[in-house]
Amino acid sequence: MKLIRTEDAVGQVLCHDMTQIIRGVTKDAVFRKGHIVRPEDIPVLLSIGKDHIYVWEKQEGMLHEDEAAEILCRMCIGDRENACFVRSGVKEGKIEILAGEDGLLKVNRKLLYQINSLGQMMIAVRHGNLPVKKGDKLAGTRIIPLVIEEEKMLRAESLCGGEPILQLMPFKNKRVGILTTGNEVFYGRIEDTFTPVIEEKLSEYPARVIAHEILGDDHERITAAILHMIREEGADLVICTGGMSVDPDDRTPLAIKNTGAQIVSYGAPVLPGAMFLLAYYEGGIPVLGLPGCVMYAKRTIFDLVLPRIMADDPVTAMELAALGEGGLCLSCPVCTWPNCGFGKA
Repeated sequence: MKLIRTEDAVGQVLCHDMTQIIRGVTKDAVFRKGHIVRPEDIPVLLSIGKDHIYVWEKQEGMLHEDEAAEILCRMCIGDRENACFVRSGVKEGKIEILAGEDGLLKVNRKLLYQINSLGQMMIAVRHGNLPVKKGDKLAGTRIIPLVIEEEKMLRAESLCGGEPILQLMPFKNKRVGILTTGNEVFYGRIEDTFTPVIEEKLSEYPARVIAHEILGDDHERITAAILHMIREEGADLVICTGGMSVDPDDRTPLAIKNTGAQIVSYGAPVLPGAMFLLAYYEGGIPVLGLPGCVMYAKRTIFDLVLPRIMADDPVTAMELAALGEGGLCLSCPVCTWPNCGFGKA
């Protein structure tokens, strides 16, 4: 720290906040600690009685918090222009990162933990594997001290190996086939109230329903209908509703298996949604079997999986198993998902 004339302070780093006091008008810092003095700042400093100020002396191998913050931001979103992200300017060693478009947020948790364990720097992000909207705040970063060792920042950056901590996967346009099953609907004993729910949830994404069929509990006809939607109608996603329990008349899981699709999981540790089935047909086309709870519960396993399906992010059996922690929806009177704990480990 050294004392210099204010007129000579351009490019120097302030050691402490500079407060302006105007009776009845303001009492606040006009410049914060760590601010780099610009030519236009000189008259302001003089106007608050600062003919001399204390500034940091630049030391070899040390970075100002704002310089280090740029490195931290680069570790989060990469060093190239990326329309998926919008970043704020740097202020007091802080940078905020926003979503540049709708999509699925992915977080490299291992890297995030490693960086935050180094000390003197931090990255706070929202949960990954969930949908975000354009403009949503995704992350905030900060360098804790005013200056930090350059070697420490470079060491942190080397941990990433060029792989950003955050990734935003845009949602894909999907052609969707919906297959409603159940004798009670097929024979008109009850109204189909399931399909409108699916259509409403799909409306949050760039999805278009290209085929819809209602069938009874005939597994061979269900299998044939799934294959027709994929092979003939060109569906990128097939959603089967109904027939997912262990009752003898519920044949949808068998029908999906008989298409030759690879079953990822029949059952998930999520309530509502335990009887969920996920499979992938040739070429990675998802085929979903949705339990009845999706029809009446506000949020279910379908809401947790659909964003990943829409972003072409394959879901594994291990990832479904991991939903056990956080997989209990509390059915709050006012639903705030995804801004709640449902589906988050």
